[in-house]
Amino acid sequence: MSENTASKKKPFNFEKVLTRLEEIVHELEEGNPPLQKALDLFQEGKKLGSLCHKELTSLENKVQKILEDEKGNVSFEDFKPEEE
Repeated sequence: MSENTASKKKPFNFEKVLTRLEEIVHELEEGNPPLQKALDLFQEGKKLGSLCHKELTSLENKVQKILEDEKGNVSFEDFKPEEE
């Protein structure tokens, strides 16, 4: 892939992909699609699920890197959102 092609690639939008996954699950569970459409939806969902897993793993690695101390030791902490 050339540098020019890579720069035109759309950024990954986790929320949009997750929303599409939810739509696929709903359609498969409630819509009773024809067999071929169900297979196509399943394949799309599997691909999107893999993309989400890859993105989450990448983000987890970034967080671990941020938590590394000066000696390279990584500390793990549970995420606690700030309360308003």
